[in-house]
Amino acid sequence: MSATFKIGTRGSPLALAQAQVVATPLREQGVEVEIVRVRTEGDRLLEVPLAEVGGKGLFVREIEQMLLAGALDCAVHSLKDLPADLPTGLTLAAFPEREDPRDVLVARARTRFEDLRPGAVLGTSSPRRRALALALRPDLVVEPIRGNVDTRLRKLEGGTFDGVLLAAAGLARLGLIAPHAQPLDPEVFVPAVGQGVLAIETRTGDRRAGALLERLDHAATRACALAERACLRRLGASCNSPMAAHAVIAADTLRITALVASEDGRKVLRGSAAASPAAPEAVGRRLADSLLEQGAASVTALRPVTQWPA
Repeated sequence: MSATFKIGTRGSPLALAQAQVVATPLREQGVEVEIVRVRTEGDRLLEVPLAEVGGKGLFVREIEQMLLAGALDCAVHSLKDLPADLPTGLTLAAFPEREDPRDVLVARARTRFEDLRPGAVLGTSSPRRRALALALRPDLVVEPIRGNVDTRLRKLEGGTFDGVLLAAAGLARLGLIAPHAQPLDPEVFVPAVGQGVLAIETRTGDRRAGALLERLDHAATRACALAERACLRRLGASCNSPMAAHAVIAADTLRITALVASEDGRKVLRGSAAASPAAPEAVGRRLADSLLEQGAASVTALRPVTQWPA
């Protein structure tokens, strides 16, 4: 094939590293690849809290418009940045194998989350991380922090924060070794939907892109991603919802854990479910139903979805 295969991505160091995860194996197949950097509205508003400017969809909107217009052949996203519903005409063609899904505490001094001093200041702009941190340690002060991973680490070094909460996957993909990093137990600090997963988005029916990308798809990661996103969609959670869902596969069983929390962390509803990996969306929806029956919609703002596409 002589036509250049164009991969769209944000221009941050992490986004470019993620695009290389897709570009490298394609080049090894003999495909000529071009990585196209797209400046999104989310990138232009990096110092503004996401909740005030429209949520995580701001990081993908322009890229998806270019993809639909035919200016790109695929787009590479952090799955956790994608809203539950994709624009008509787009599909998720492949999910490469998941990176470490855990959150990590990166502190200025060697310490564990449990041992942070009372009143310690943590930086995160994730409602989920904020709620979980306060649920476990209501004595902490949690303040918003925006910017790329390296920007957040510089702010930590500047002394404004005692620690920042980050995704282990981002540190790993950037090759960063934080000197005082503590991975947090995913059974307690349940990761965000799709955390550590890359989503490769294409136009529906694009046979060339589908054929090239199908080799990059990791079956277990796909099953877990679909289960988590089904839970997200059924709950009707947004980027402002303190909500989490994380699935793993072991011994031919998919187990998913999820939670919904109040913004201040004072109330946390947790649940889990298990089923065959062959029906991931069904188990994700079932777990969401269980949380709704427990009163999840009274804990935080949700817009549960009752109609599901065939």
